Amino acid sequence: MSNERNASGPRIASVISPGLLAVLEELRPREPIFHHPEFGTKRRDYEAMTDTEFWEVRASGRRYSREFVLDKYLITYTLHQGNRGTRRATLWRRTAAGWTVLYHQGTMVEPDKQAREK
Repeated sequence: MSNERNASGPRIASVISPGLLAVLEELRPREPIFHHPEFGTKRRDYEAMTDTEFWEVRASGRRYSREFVLDKYLITYTLHQGNRGTRRATLWRRTAAGWTVLYHQGTMVEPDKQAREK
């Protein structure tokens, strides 16, 4: 039984047959998926790493197709307004009618933490 931690990801506990150890070692650095810039950051990179039949289930329990997942753009930034700072994240989708927002979040940042991050 293995209970090792991927340097950039979650702890994986499993029973590994010797024949599958090489496969595990190839795949382990790729998890969690989409979080490793060394495997690419452009749409063509994500298209290359996902099968045409790819789909995912998100925390909401909803199922999303490859096209839906790849047609999104996440923008993150810190907004400073006087002494107040918020970290912002917006998930955008390009449609035939133009850009639409799927999700937005703003989280307050403590003033002393803002100063350290500049």
